[in-house]
Amino acid sequence: MKTRWFRAVCAGAVALSVAAGGSGCGGTSAASTTGLRVVAAENFWGSIAGQIGGSKAGVQSIITNPAQDPHAYEPTAQDARILATAQLAIVNGVGYDPWAPRLLAANPDSQRVVLNIGDQFGLHEGDNPHRWYDPSEVEAVAKDIAGDLSKLDAANAAYYEKRLSTFETSGLGRYHQLIAQIGARYAGTSVGASESIFALLAPALRLNLATPPSFMKAISEGTEVTAQDTITTQQQMTRHQIKVWIYNPQNATPQIQRLNGLARANHIPIATVTETLSPATASFEQWQVAQLENLERTLHEATGR
Repeated sequence: MKTRWFRAVCAGAVALSVAAGGSGCGGTSAASTTGLRVVAAENFWGSIAGQIGGSKAGVQSIITNPAQDPHAYEPTAQDARILATAQLAIVNGVGYDPWAPRLLAANPDSQRVVLNIGDQFGLHEGDNPHRWYDPSEVEAVAKDIAGDLSKLDAANAAYYEKRLSTFETSGLGRYHQLIAQIGARYAGTSVGASESIFALLAPALRLNLATPPSFMKAISEGTEVTAQDTITTQQQMTRHQIKVWIYNPQNATPQIQRLNGLARANHIPIATVTETLSPATASFEQWQVAQLENLERTLHEATGR
């Protein structure tokens, strides 16, 4: 799993105070005490659940701190208690948050509904876990959340369906507009990326992601990058085979910092994408729209289109 510069941020984290809405290592968010109890392992799924659940559900996310690596997160006893009370638990799966299924298994509840994103798409550990960067899967998960809320609270099913419709049309409106706009204007443009986060978004944007997949996977998982992958990635910059370099500032390893410097030296514009909501107070769509707008500006700078 990843070994990141910010792991020290969470050293010595104490149990979280839910009643006070406090935050510790993961930055657990406070939930309403009324309505269905929904707990998401990560705040990007929690944001979507909160928008669909509205006033009928209290949604709490375990990981909200942008300086926390979900891969390496070590849950607290309070996290276990939070998940134990969930009527709907949302976990990413695909090996991304293995601590969450373990905590749920340790506190079984036959009435609890568990939405495991990876399982929904038939994925397994080793597959790309960053499913929230696939626009079609985001919509599918939103529908699953609405369906699970309706299953638990049939009396308010129409309410959840209406909230889902609003999220899909109004909430994600600008998000989908930007994806289509970038795809139409920059289709086929070669770009590079530091890790596999961007690998799921690039096809929707119709961009040619040239970086070796094994390079991006190794950086994402904190494993050793092969010498050949490093050379290939460097040559793509020095030979101007990519127009834009995209990296995750939450995983700015020394190797990635060197590649950022190489991109600047070769006058290749840089755009950023992050792993979790940044800022943590943003909604899913606010976060994604800001990143897409920045990417669009960077592509314009690189190509003049």
